[in-house]
Amino acid sequence: MNGLARGTVATRLPAQDLERARRFYAEKLGLEPVDERPGGLLYRCGDTDFVVFQSTGSSPGTFTQMGFQVDDLAAVVAELRSKGVVFEDVDSPGFRTRDGIAEIEGNYPSKGARGERGAWFRDSEGNLLGVGELVR
Repeated sequence: MNGLARGTVATRLPAQDLERARRFYAEKLGLEPVDERPGGLLYRCGDTDFVVFQSTGSSPGTFTQMGFQVDDLAAVVAELRSKGVVFEDVDSPGFRTRDGIAEIEGNYPSKGARGERGAWFRDSEGNLLGVGELVR
């Protein structure tokens, strides 16, 4: 087994305004950093970490950069909407959201599900984030 396979994975999300991003993650998502350094905030959800870091660049926001997996997508979407989070509407062949949630046929084979439900929103920095629920 190589070194990468034994390692862990952590997402890195760029922020042009780190304090604005901190407020978004706290006020809209209810997340507080577990550690911080000049130019970066470390967040932990379950047993995974992600970092929001100060960057002069920005995300194109054209693809999902990070996803949260939850047990009750509808409840999470409702909670986040109540805090002002705006969910993306998608209408393309074979993929369409209804009330912000898409039914996705199939799933990654290793997840043991027959499908997934998903919803997407942008953080204060334009990063496209997803929320998904496995359908068994």
